[in-house]
Amino acid sequence: MTSARATVHATAASSHGASDPRQDGPADLRLVAPALAAWAAAAICLGAPGGGVAVACGVAVMLAALALRVAVARRRAERAPGVDEPPGVGVPGVEVPDGEPPGVEPRPDTGRAGGAELLRPRPPRLWSAGAFVALAAVLLCAAAGAASAALHAADVRRGPLPASARTYARVTAELEVTGDPRLTRPKVRGSQRTPPALVFTAEAIRVMARDGAVTAVRTPVLVVVQQRGAVTPPEPGSAHRAQASNDPMAAWRGLLPSTRIRLVARAAPPLSPTDHVAAVLRVTDDAPPDKVGAPSTLQRLAGSLRTGLREATDELPPDARALLPGLVVGDTSRVPPDLDDAFRATDLTHLLAVSGSNLTIVLALLIGPPHLATRAERRGLAPRLRLSLRGTAVIGGVLAVAFIVVCRPDPSVLRAAACGLITLLAIGTGRRRALLPALAAAVLLLVLYDPWLARSYGFLLSVLATGALLLLAPRWSAALQRRRVPPRLAEVIAAAAAAQAVCAPVVAVLAARVGLVAVPCNLLAELAVAPATVLGFAALAAAPLALPVARALAWCAGWPAEWIAGVARTGAALPGAEFGWPGGWAGGLVLAAATVTLVTVGRRVLRRPWLCALCALAVILAVCRPAPFTRVLTGWPPPGWRAVVCDVGQGDGLVLAAGDGTALVVDTGPEPRAIDRCLTDLGIRRIPLLVLTHFHADHVDGLPGALRGRTVGAIETTTLQEPPGQAQFVHNTATAARIPLVRAAPGERRHLGPLTWEVLWPPAPPALPGPDGPNDASVTLLVRTGGLTLLLLGDLEPPAQQALLAAHPELATVDVLKVAHHGSAYQDPPLIRRLAPRLALISCGADNPYGHPAPRTIEALRAQGARVLRTDTDGSIAVLGTPARLSATVTGGRRAEARPLSGRRRGSRRAGGRRSGVPPPRRPPPRRLTAGRRRPAGSAGRHTARACTSA
Repeated sequence: MTSARATVHATAASSHGASDPRQDGPADLRLVAPALAAWAAAAICLGAPGGGVAVACGVAVMLAALALRVAVARRRAERAPGVDEPPGVGVPGVEVPDGEPPGVEPRPDTGRAGGAELLRPRPPRLWSAGAFVALAAVLLCAAAGAASAALHAADVRRGPLPASARTYARVTAELEVTGDPRLTRPKVRGSQRTPPALVFTAEAIRVMARDGAVTAVRTPVLVVVQQRGAVTPPEPGSAHRAQASNDPMAAWRGLLPSTRIRLVARAAPPLSPTDHVAAVLRVTDDAPPDKVGAPSTLQRLAGSLRTGLREATDELPPDARALLPGLVVGDTSRVPPDLDDAFRATDLTHLLAVSGSNLTIVLALLIGPPHLATRAERRGLAPRLRLSLRGTAVIGGVLAVAFIVVCRPDPSVLRAAACGLITLLAIGTGRRRALLPALAAAVLLLVLYDPWLARSYGFLLSVLATGALLLLAPRWSAALQRRRVPPRLAEVIAAAAAAQAVCAPVVAVLAARVGLVAVPCNLLAELAVAPATVLGFAALAAAPLALPVARALAWCAGWPAEWIAGVARTGAALPGAEFGWPGGWAGGLVLAAATVTLVTVGRRVLRRPWLCALCALAVILAVCRPAPFTRVLTGWPPPGWRAVVCDVGQGDGLVLAAGDGTALVVDTGPEPRAIDRCLTDLGIRRIPLLVLTHFHADHVDGLPGALRGRTVGAIETTTLQEPPGQAQFVHNTATAARIPLVRAAPGERRHLGPLTWEVLWPPAPPALPGPDGPNDASVTLLVRTGGLTLLLLGDLEPPAQQALLAAHPELATVDVLKVAHHGSAYQDPPLIRRLAPRLALISCGADNPYGHPAPRTIEALRAQGARVLRTDTDGSIAVLGTPARLSATVTGGRRAEARPLSGRRRGSRRAGGRRSGVPPPRRPPPRRLTAGRRRPAGSAGRHTARACTSA
């Protein structure tokens, strides 16, 4: 016996032997099925009728009682004498011959019993007593989850607010704030940018009717505070600095959870009938909130800690100032849109969501490595402070609760805190820790406490990632170690890969994309997460006591925070950082199946080093997308392209080739990521001049994306500075990037590589015609490249088109026309007849609400012999060729030929030439532009001839 135990101990997977609590063994899955049953039942029953849920719960309870009764009967039968004993044990006169097959009872001793017959084989049991107990547990947990969901849903639908929301009535209510106010990102709708709104969750306490009647309720609502008028979006990092100014929204942003306010608002129904709110209360008054109750002491303390951390980080560089509060307490109010997009593209958003790793780091400071927490070799602060196991558990519980209060009870925070509290309970009671049962128990308790978590994607991602770390990561780490990967590196790679594998399908459901750089970016960011979090929490604790000390700690934490931001920005800047994938649950299921297939194939690939090298090379090529490799596989961009109309959605973005990696860019569309992706695919690194035709949001809001990682010489704009908010946005962006701003002048001519162009419009501001100022002030360019002529009309309306034709009678047929105003129905027929383009390009968004392009505009262009291409159906469009053979290629690889040159109208020449005896006007020689360095903002007002400097 001793030698057998020694053998087991020596051959154990753990270096500590078979007694080590971390030894490998079958996972304890007993609580997994009940937790999943409660989760699924809660998710289904949140939107189900109450009567049906009650019937289903009754049936489930009855079936559970029946299963328990069967289990008791089976257990009694199994414990009957001679039933569950092995053959030959407890049966007099029965001997077990060697080699007797199990399951067949042996032949008795006929000498003693006198002619006893052979015992018949025992029939196998498909369902044991334990199986019926497990079934009863699943049914009871499902019934509990369904009942809890039905009760919570009934609370939401009860009271006067849902009825008021259905009729969009004005209500007067007293609310208790339950979430921190946060600013939404401005969105572009048509030509305008919607101003940012302040949103927060609250619970209605009292609702006052018009007749003065007061109804006491407990109804969750979503409050949207919209400031009147157009609002210039705040500069990155200014969200909380504005509180010290006269910002009318500062008082709303300063609301803390548990504060009671009274407001008059317009009620509206939620976006989905299954949302966790009964109504959306829209407040459009600029007045500060009417506070009727102060926040609790605990929330005031948490608010002072969060404010202290923001003050401690005020002097840090922009990325560190924005990122550190998010890493520590989930405060993302300072994170600018471009950094937020970078974190999303690299799947690092969990770092800003205060995931379980933050609480793990905090608890690790106290208890040390979790697997040593109950042993004499335990580490951390607890043994140094001579704390007992129970004292350690109590202090850890206090830290977990404080973590929830300071970081706010988001789904990932609740999941991490529940798992941590269950683990601390196991430590305090001296019981064996089992992490998977702890996760299942946390899911079960949280779903029963708050059934709305069952439909939370954040909660789902948190549970999936944690489950992957417990189930998949150890196996994948062991497989890597068997292939001579260092243990620590194998653990980190396996953890990142497992979490990404199980979370990617859910991300695809939400965002319709798949990230290729998530695993390496998470590995690189993980190096800095722990020091940034620890130093950030130290600054958080020190800020109320000694702000200089907190600033010093925050300065130290700023270095790893800058590293994380740099990893996110670098990864997101790679051309193949992500690619589109079908969204919705169908796309998620397809990606899950593809992931399982890749993992299965990957196990075989790992056995062949040369095949691993080929796969790694393929991934590197897919991420870096070198231009020759991409052009061979996709045909984009086509060689020799002259101009590209980028697919930027409902907006304009056009690129004109001016040499290797150099281009003239006209407009940037409504979304920075779209124009950035287009320029990256085209290999554009230098933009000597960037022209913004006018200041509507669908032409200028993508400006930060065009500037990202590129050298820009100057930005040229129209003369009409309207709308003022968006004109100020362009000015602020150019000033921050130290790029000079110049204004277009009619008759201005420039030269850049093979490009020459002339500004035809607008005239001086007093001469601007038409009722639609910004559109009619669009910068109109006549471009020549490789013998081709292109006319870019911006968003000119018919009055301005007529004035343009009158001001330039020399205009004749052109090869390519960028149709005005996204192909709207408002076009000037004489201008279209005069231009008679061979290619007509329309930039518009798919399924846009404006009906662009108009069918009659397309028909009018085709009637003049034009080949019409549009970005909403064709994607990005590249113009290439010569006047003799003009063609276009779209991103799908389809090629469209323009009508031959011989099909032009007789008596006309290309734009700028002689027509009907009209002599060409005398023009000054074109000014040459080369890619240059960014000049200081102080040179923005100099003459246009000095807009760009030589390299």
